[in-house]
Amino acid sequence: MEKEKAKIKIAVFASGAGSNAEKLIQYFKTSSVATVALVVCNKPGAGVIAIAEKEGVSVLLIERERFFRGDAYLPFLKDRDICFLALAGFLWKIPQALIDAYPKHIVNIHPALLPKFGGRGMYGQYVHEAVLNAGEMESGITVHYVDEHYDNGDVIFQTACPVLPGDKPGDIAQRIHALEHLHYPRVLEEIIKEFHV
Repeated sequence: MEKEKAKIKIAVFASGAGSNAEKLIQYFKTSSVATVALVVCNKPGAGVIAIAEKEGVSVLLIERERFFRGDAYLPFLKDRDICFLALAGFLWKIPQALIDAYPKHIVNIHPALLPKFGGRGMYGQYVHEAVLNAGEMESGITVHYVDEHYDNGDVIFQTACPVLPGDKPGDIAQRIHALEHLHYPRVLEEIIKEFHV
């Protein structure tokens, strides 16, 4: 009988509550292609840490100095055979060492239709407030590769949702979260399949 192919190991990078990380962990539990082997977090006490522990996923808590001016935790990731990095509400810029080590293997999800409403400081509620202030009729999500600039890498997938009269940032956030949870795990799995058939 043919030996079963080893699953590709994903590290999910997250800074906050971790709802996208949770959806990724749960989705890849039943995937034949990949598994979430590690959650990387830069904030002690972030909700995502409790989620990872509940789901039985190892956690790496990182500190700024080593991430940006040290080895970027690259030896740690390589020792654990991490092949893909998936950003899910991770607020630090990815250092060049990781971009060089994982070309086209780092993916981010952004809560707007890039190139609009991207860049430094554009995350969470700030994005939805900017969308409302600009009078946009729609917003959405963008899954994209990560390069050395914020929200700049090649777009992989986008889908939109309406901005309705009377919407508050929280209303848009709810629609965006629904899109993220629906699409991000599937899109990530498709990318991984392309690279590792």
